[in-house]
Amino acid sequence: AKALPAATPAGLVLAAGPLRAEPRDVRVGCRLSDLPEGGLVATGSARRRVQLRELRPDLRFAELRGNIGTRLAKAADFDAVVMAKAALDRLGEHPPVVDVLSCEAMVPQVGQGALAVECRADDGRVCSVLAAIQDPVARREVDAERAFLATLGGDCTLPAGAHAHVRGDTLAMRAVLADGPDGRCHTVVGEDEDGVALGRSLARQLLDTVAW
Repeated sequence: AKALPAATPAGLVLAAGPLRAEPRDVRVGCRLSDLPEGGLVATGSARRRVQLRELRPDLRFAELRGNIGTRLAKAADFDAVVMAKAALDRLGEHPPVVDVLSCEAMVPQVGQGALAVECRADDGRVCSVLAAIQDPVARREVDAERAFLATLGGDCTLPAGAHAHVRGDTLAMRAVLADGPDGRCHTVVGEDEDGVALGRSLARQLLDTVAW
């Protein structure tokens, strides 16, 4: 779900989202506390870079893109590589050193760990079939996170993240947005029964705070 446009194109609908996998990021190769001064961390994500810089201003960063196999093959060239835990889990990859980052320390990408099935809005038969794999909790979380990103007017390249989780009858969310790819991170948290309204509200709070 994290690679989908924040706004669903006209004529299409997100018909289903199955049970969500692990939303957190992981650091492969070295734990944060073990990274040397000025350590080189590989990631192609602006969101990850700005948050890691908040934790360790001394770190250096290198671009690393490609599929999971490509990134793991190049891991030895860096002190650490950061990627989504769900990607490793789904491929059955188990690198020797994996440091799982909390959602508080590293707010995930919108929709990270979640799958989404998109189809034509007017295809009632397909929508009905897909309803069988719908997980209501995952859908509620992802809808809230996507509302956040859509209100920002951004996509997965933005130095922003959001993580929502159901807490009883309400939905809690933590969201982050940086001033720019090398800027300071701003974090907001909130809770509401209406997840979409919460996502939009947190986005507006950040837009009022962050200097663009």
